[in-house]
Amino acid sequence: MNKPIIILGNGGHASVLTEILLLQNREILGFTAPEKQMNYYGLKYLGTDEMIVTYNTEEVELILGLGTVHISTVRQSIFEEMKNQGYVFATCIHPKTVISATAILEVGVQIMAGSIIQPQVKIGENTIINTGVIIEHDCVIGSHVHIAPGVTLSGNVHIDDSSHIGVGSTIRQGVTVGKSTLIGAGAVVISNIGTNKKAFGVPAKEV
Repeated sequence: MNKPIIILGNGGHASVLTEILLLQNREILGFTAPEKQMNYYGLKYLGTDEMIVTYNTEEVELILGLGTVHISTVRQSIFEEMKNQGYVFATCIHPKTVISATAILEVGVQIMAGSIIQPQVKIGENTIINTGVIIEHDCVIGSHVHIAPGVTLSGNVHIDDSSHIGVGSTIRQGVTVGKSTLIGAGAVVISNIGTNKKAFGVPAKEV
């Protein structure tokens, strides 16, 4: 049974998630932010993130409305802090996606409109699959990853935890991208990229 939702954040990424939740007829209690703000959808401002503890962990689910444009530990820190307190993050999937019945999605995964997830794909917790992403068969995506709009992952690609794959980039089949690594916008990745690296260009090179 679906529980009422609290959205953490009130920016652009939170707006995208709000529209998905409204399409699913989910009950949204309101949103949190560092200070009182207006909300385009008329959602109620509930206070800062600290107010969440006033809700029983069994009564609500959370949606992490904070996006990223580069490597960031903020999303992961918020997710893990709330999870350690017993709160559950809802999985949020736009109805206009194609997701194989054999794909495995962990908690808190967010999949935006137009994305295609092929067979035997595994996606870790708190990962964003943004608008129009194509993930081919047998890919493994770690936790706290952001796959930006328009990315294409060919078969058997592995993306390790906390990495950011920039908008419009392409990764060749069988390639591994290490943990906490940034792939620049429009890059074409044809060979493995290590941990804690940045790679840009066509073909992508570590810098």
